[in-house]
Amino acid sequence: MGAAIRDFDWSTTPLGAIEAWPAALRIAVGMMVSSRFPKCIIWGPYQITLHNDAFGEILGDKPAPLGRPLQEVWSEVWHEIGPLVELAYSGEPVFLQDLGLSIDRSGRREDAWFTFCYSPIRDELGQVCGIMDTVIETTEKVLAVRNAQLINAELSHRIKNTLAMISAVANQTFRHADTLDSARERFTDRIAALGEAHSILIQQEWTAAPIRAVIEGALAPHRPGTGRFALSGPPVRLSSRQALSLALAVNELATNAAKYGALRTEHGTVSLTWEAAGEDFRLVWRETGGCACSGPRHKGFGSQLMERILPADFSGRAEMTFAPEGLRYELTGRLAKPEA
Repeated sequence: MGAAIRDFDWSTTPLGAIEAWPAALRIAVGMMVSSRFPKCIIWGPYQITLHNDAFGEILGDKPAPLGRPLQEVWSEVWHEIGPLVELAYSGEPVFLQDLGLSIDRSGRREDAWFTFCYSPIRDELGQVCGIMDTVIETTEKVLAVRNAQLINAELSHRIKNTLAMISAVANQTFRHADTLDSARERFTDRIAALGEAHSILIQQEWTAAPIRAVIEGALAPHRPGTGRFALSGPPVRLSSRQALSLALAVNELATNAAKYGALRTEHGTVSLTWEAAGEDFRLVWRETGGCACSGPRHKGFGSQLMERILPADFSGRAEMTFAPEGLRYELTGRLAKPEA
C-alpha cells in the first residue's frame, strides 16, 4: 500500500499532489503503512481515505477505496459509523469493542464485528485535520462466544431433562419393587441403557441416532452376539427423545425375556424387526421357543414405559400380547424430525 499511495494520482482528489501534503498527514501515513495492524486514515473535510495492507482484508472486494470519501466506501453502514466519525473529528477519541455491522465487502451483506478506535490527528496548531482508524475484526471471536453460550444453554437443558428422567426411573423402579436388591439391579440396568443411548447421541452431535445402534446398545448386556437375537430393518434415524425411550424399552423387553420369557430357556430366540415408510414407523418384538408367560402382576415402570411413554414419544400406539409361544410387542407410530 505504500507503493500504491506513492503511485496514486492525488491531484484528482481534494488532498492534492502528494508533494504538497501537510507534515501531519505525511507523518500519519508513514506510521500507518509501517504498521502491521489494520489502520485507515480519514483526512480533511471530505474525509478522504488511505489504508495500509492489513486493512485490505477488512475491505475485502470493495471497489477501489483508495482516495475516496469514507462515506462512499462504507455507505451501507454510514448511518451507524457516521456519527462516530463526526465525534472523532470534534476531538473526542472513540473506542468501541465488538461493534456489530452488516457490511457488503463481497457482493452480499454479511454480519461482522469489529473492535476499533478513531483517534483524532492534529496539526502543528492543535487543530483536528483527520482521524486514524485502528481496527481489528472480531467476528470469529464473537460467533465462538455466542456458540459457546448456545451450547451451554442446550447442555443445561439436556442435563435437566436427563436428571428428570433418571428421577422418574428411580421413583417408578423402587416404588414397585419386590425387594431392594431387585430394584437396585433393575435401576442399574435402566441407567446403563440410558447412558448407552446418550453416548450414541453424543457421537451423532445430538441431532439423530441410527436405530440399529440404539437397539444394539440396549441389547449389549444381553449378549446379542450369541445368535439369540435377530435384528432386521432399514436405516432409520431417531430423534433424541425417541432414541432414549426406545433404548429403555428394548432393554426392558430384553431383561423381561431373560427372566420370564424366551431368553430364560436354552433354545429361545427374539426377533426384532422395524420398518418405515416416510414418517410412518412400525416395530415388532417377537419371542419364540421360550416359556409361556402371562402378564405382569402389577403395573410398574416397565409397563408404563411400554404401554404409555414409548407410544406417546412416537405419537402412536402399542400392543402387547402374551401368547403361548412367547411375548409379542408391536409399536406403530410416526418418526419425529431430528433436532437441529
